[in-house]
Amino acid sequence: MKNEPWKTGPKELLKHGLEHLALETDFDYRMAMIAIDNSVELMLKTYLGLPKRITRLQGVTRKIYEEATKSFPSLLDSMENHAKGKLVGIELGEIEWYHKIRNQLYHDGNGITVEKEKVIAYSSIAKILFENLFYEKVEVDGIKYGIDDFLLAWADFNKLVINKGPKIFRLKNFTELLNLSELEEYTLASIINFRNRVVHMPDEIEETELATKVKELIELIKAIKNRK
Repeated sequence: MKNEPWKTGPKELLKHGLEHLALETDFDYRMAMIAIDNSVELMLKTYLGLPKRITRLQGVTRKIYEEATKSFPSLLDSMENHAKGKLVGIELGEIEWYHKIRNQLYHDGNGITVEKEKVIAYSSIAKILFENLFYEKVEVDGIKYGIDDFLLAWADFNKLVINKGPKIFRLKNFTELLNLSELEEYTLASIINFRNRVVHMPDEIEETELATKVKELIELIKAIKNRK
C-alpha cells in the first residue's frame, strides 16, 4: 500500500481519537469525539484539496475549495456536489449531527459528557469515510466494536446497490432493483430501521440485537450476490 503523505494528518488524528476511545473514561470519550471530528474535517479538506490527477474530481476550482473550507456545512455541501461517489455508506446529515455534538463538547465544555456508544458510532463512520477517500483501513491494536461490523456491512450493501443501479434509498426501489423476495424485503426494512437507530440512538442498542442484525445483513448481501 502506498504511503501517500497527504493522508498522514487525518490518519493520525483518527488514531488519536480511537486511542482515547479505548481508554473508556468520560474525559477520554470527550477527547475521542473531538479528535474524531477533527479528523473527519481534515479528511474532507485534504481530499477536496488534492490535485485533480489524484482524485479525478471535476469542477473543484481553487475558488470552490476556498468557499468549501469556510465552514463545516460548506465542506459537506462540496463533497455532496463533487465527490458523491466517495460517500458510499455515509450520510452527510449524520456527520453534521455528530459535528454539532462535538461543538457542544468543545465550546460548552464543563460538565458535558458524551455517551460511549455515540463516540463509537461516529468513529465507525469516520473509519468508513477514511477508507473511501484514501483506500486504507484505520484500526488501533485490532480493537473493533459491534457497530463497526454493522456499519461496514451496510457500506458493503451500498456498494452492491451502486453496482446494480442508481443510489436510491427507498425500500420500494431496493426491492425492484435487487429483486428481493417478500421475506428479504421485510428483513431489509427492519435493517434500515435498525441502521437509523444505530447512528442516532446507539446507546439504546442491545448487543444481542446488534449481532443479529449484522448476521441478517451479511446473509442478505450473500443472497443478492449469489443471485443471477
